[in-house]
Amino acid sequence: MDTSVLIQTFIAVFVLADAVGNIPIVLILTKGKTPEERNKVIDKAIIVAIAVLLLFAFTGQIILNYLEISMGSLRVAGGLLLLLIALQMLRGELDTPIVEEGRDVAITPLALPLLAGPGTLTTVMLLMSKTQSPHISVLVGIVGAMLVTWLILRFCNYIDKWIGAEGEVIITQLLGFILAALAVEIGSVGIRELFLR
Repeated sequence: MDTSVLIQTFIAVFVLADAVGNIPIVLILTKGKTPEERNKVIDKAIIVAIAVLLLFAFTGQIILNYLEISMGSLRVAGGLLLLLIALQMLRGELDTPIVEEGRDVAITPLALPLLAGPGTLTTVMLLMSKTQSPHISVLVGIVGAMLVTWLILRFCNYIDKWIGAEGEVIITQLLGFILAALAVEIGSVGIRELFLR
């Protein structure tokens, strides 16, 4: 096992997953759910994120090449998805539980693209090609980082009790604006990759 690659993978995946920054978004997307239901959403999101990261680490470049999808296209798609969520937040359309709309927020947008976004997918693919045999190191780094992320996200139930209903409204509007900016940034990087190279 390559300790250097393991540490690089752990740090990169943990930082890009941004568990602390995603806590308010988890609260907003799981509004109206009980703490137990919220925990189930978090558990599922982490499992899906780990599965997608491992899939991309081992076969990502092959899949993208086969489907003729560039990382730029992946970034643009991720940015558009986040922008749609941000617009819903700004218009107050996330005040009712998402379950009523028949959507599984654990998969999108929590697992994809928030926890396992284009940046994270690109990073794990690059780390896999860094040395001759990085497979175990990258695998352990991904799982370790996502387990720490899972532990942090589980604290969102306590934060929910602390901020209250009025705090949720303020945070929803503020984060909607920030998430929109993040979505534009992700999308613009993809557009530059697609058209300015």
